Amino acid sequence: MPAALKKYLVTAAAWLLALVFLAPYLEMVVTAARPANELRDNGYLPHHFAWNNFVDVWSKTTIGTNLGVSILVAGGATLLTLLVALPAAYYTARMRFRGRTAFLLLVLVTQMFQPTALQVGLAREFTSLNMMDSDLTLIVANAAFSLAFAVWILSAYISSIPAELEEAAMIDGTGRVGALFKVTLPLALPGVVTCVIFTFITAWNEFVMGLILVNSPAKQPLTVGIDSMIGAYHPQWNYMFAASLVSIVPVVVLFAAIERHVVAGLTAGSVK
Repeated sequence: MPAALKKYLVTAAAWLLALVFLAPYLEMVVTAARPANELRDNGYLPHHFAWNNFVDVWSKTTIGTNLGVSILVAGGATLLTLLVALPAAYYTARMRFRGRTAFLLLVLVTQMFQPTALQVGLAREFTSLNMMDSDLTLIVANAAFSLAFAVWILSAYISSIPAELEEAAMIDGTGRVGALFKVTLPLALPGVVTCVIFTFITAWNEFVMGLILVNSPAKQPLTVGIDSMIGAYHPQWNYMFAASLVSIVPVVVLFAAIERHVVAGLTAGSVK
């Protein structure tokens, strides 16, 4: 097969695959732009596009407030997870203490618990602490369920980095903390990025905790806010799809902002 023909076939296959993945999002855009009186029409495209649905979803619902809550909760849970997981993973990777293997296995086992199965216990615990109906509650709860994965991943990444690099830095006058931030963390950046993406998306998509632990509509995350548009008799499909498209934007922005850091972390130290 000629190289040029092979190139065109691969390109065509890539575009076809991209269209398959983009088709659901195109359907979301079309439905979000449908007028309310055309939601049950059989045609794929509406007779006219009601782009004001994207404006109305902000003015007629609490989506704007819910979006702010989701950003706060997902960002706060990600930051809290990293603050707790990094020291734990570093100590676990560098120190050979008794019960280390059992500790790591216990950390992995806790990842198997479903948040849904623990909601009653969480609700009782946060009620006793007078922390129900609070953004801090969602931040702590989401960080707790992501912590085990973060410790496991970061511990594996840090273990793969030779300790001699830190020792050389400490001989040059850098303390252990300095060696951690100047040597280990830049090399473990792919693991940190993995934890950031996993924790942020997990907290961003969380529904059950936002529904049970928070009662005020203005304090609920975006997932619960979108679900509230499903009425008993008249689901607002156009607003639901418009809000769903809005909910995609922060995740896309996160990936766009963090992509170059992934590449930089993968190649860090490769030429030295």
